[in-house]
Amino acid sequence: MRERRYHRALTLPIITALLTVGAEAVAQTPPGAAAPIEPAAGQWRPWVLGSGRDLRLPPPPDRAAAAAELQELHALARRRDAATLESIRYWDFWSPSHRWNEVLSDIGIRDTMGTPLGIRAFALMNVAINDALIAAWDSKYAHRRPRPAEVDRQLALAVSVPPSPSYPCEHSAAAGAAAGVLIQLFPRDAARITDLAERAAQTRVAAGAVFPSDARAGFSLGMQVAARVLEHARADGPRWSGVIPVGPGLWQGTNPVGIDDARWRTFALASPSQFRPGPPPAPDSPQRAQELAEVKSFPRTPLTNAKAMYWQFGQYASPLLSYRLSDEVGRRLAESGQQGNAPRAARAYALAHVAHYDAYVASQDAKFHYWTARPSQFDPAITTVVPNPPFPSYPSNAAVLYMAPAVVLGHLFPREAERYLGWTAEFGESRVWAGIHFRSDVEAGWAMGRRIGAAVIERAARDGSE
Repeated sequence: MRERRYHRALTLPIITALLTVGAEAVAQTPPGAAAPIEPAAGQWRPWVLGSGRDLRLPPPPDRAAAAAELQELHALARRRDAATLESIRYWDFWSPSHRWNEVLSDIGIRDTMGTPLGIRAFALMNVAINDALIAAWDSKYAHRRPRPAEVDRQLALAVSVPPSPSYPCEHSAAAGAAAGVLIQLFPRDAARITDLAERAAQTRVAAGAVFPSDARAGFSLGMQVAARVLEHARADGPRWSGVIPVGPGLWQGTNPVGIDDARWRTFALASPSQFRPGPPPAPDSPQRAQELAEVKSFPRTPLTNAKAMYWQFGQYASPLLSYRLSDEVGRRLAESGQQGNAPRAARAYALAHVAHYDAYVASQDAKFHYWTARPSQFDPAITTVVPNPPFPSYPSNAAVLYMAPAVVLGHLFPREAERYLGWTAEFGESRVWAGIHFRSDVEAGWAMGRRIGAAVIERAARDGSE
């Protein structure tokens, strides 16, 4: 009951976002202590905010208020039970970004989330977390509030406290940013998402890692960043109102899926058409005839069919790729020892998902610019291993959507670069094996993906973190 009363006491200020204004002493790193975590991260370039200073917080509560908060932390430490400790361990694992990517994966798998919504949700959430942590780091090093245990060495901690200032709490900032985005995208999950976000913030206080006012400030900051990211997303282009073109070599069908997605606002690209490829082979050209013959005469085997099915429906299939990207980033960060570096981890998640998202939007732009027919629409005698997607063929979404994040992941984790490109190559080829794409669809997609991935890397090189 006491823990529940504390939970409510923390929740009310979070919801109302009332921050106490005051002044606090400057934290000093003791001799021999670990080096501060990314003290310059507040100067990194955000995706949506103008800078980390845009939402700089007022000073934290003064010493007298901090003394009262310390008494609250001692009381919470004495009341830690097994359930509280388990919750603390759960939210403390890896970086603040990790659990939220896991939460979104669970929502998406439960809802059999389609590719477009999944790609967009992961990008918006991770951009929000990234920008929230940049803003949090700006305030951390502007105010340099000591961690509670630096003020009172007698405070019993339940986690290893990171070597960074306490105010605002980074886990709470990530929780506010993630929850602010996800509640809008998945309103039927709003109550559960809100509860998870409150728990994420609460556990840092219960662990003694931050003051209660740090958690409130971090959560409020994250929610403000989420609102900016959602505002950015609302600036998409107008919905399509044209007419499906008719003619030789053009796609045949009604209600093409994803046509409005070509007007979504991109992050790293200046516009969806920035890397639009040149036109596909003319329908009556020798190249088109050669490509059609390749699809018709491809010697399918049980292995190639199995691979085509795997890449269409397995764990790396397009609807699941967003989840696998997050898993890959989390594991590689842990492998490289960066899982505890909150701003750098958030940056990695955002880079991978921005590449994936911008690649999707750019691919849709090209598809609905050229309206190219599928191979079986050129020749109805062609059978396919997997169903034809309900939209035009050129370029291949699979090629674009895999190549762009593969290039970015290879930049972040160079040891795995060849492996990522190997996955991309086989997935692209599998679309020809399946009979749903021409060779030029795949090659144009790979070229687009490489250019989009390079644009994301170029942007990363200028964000102040490298």
